[in-house]
Amino acid sequence: AAHATVRNGSGLSESKVGVTETYRVNVPTEKEISTTQIRLVVPAGLSITRFQVTPGFTRTVTRNADGLVTEVIWKGRVAPMEYARFFFQARNPAAAGDLTWKIYQTYSDGSVAAWDGQDPEKGSASVVTVK
Repeated sequence: AAHATVRNGSGLSESKVGVTETYRVNVPTEKEISTTQIRLVVPAGLSITRFQVTPGFTRTVTRNADGLVTEVIWKGRVAPMEYARFFFQARNPAAAGDLTWKIYQTYSDGSVAAWDGQDPEKGSASVVTVK
């Protein structure tokens, strides 16, 4: 399972078709150095509508030509033995399927933990099933 994960507001890895859902990104620091940036690639078909303020972090949002959020970057500091949670609301796709979340966690030494499923031995992507 991915160490950096996306779940619904109740902590589950499933949601319902077409509803507005609160999601949370959970990012633990798993090294002896701080996490300094979290980049989330938003799955196609999902429409982020708002973010909860996360004290100590700045947020940058990338949108496509239609105005939909495609990527979010949070910059701040998550010390060793700590974790951070980032909350947002989004409208789920109108069709059932899996939402695959790609998360890239950058540490203070510039190394990146890729929780994107490209190399399952290093870190799988987080998946939420929409039913």
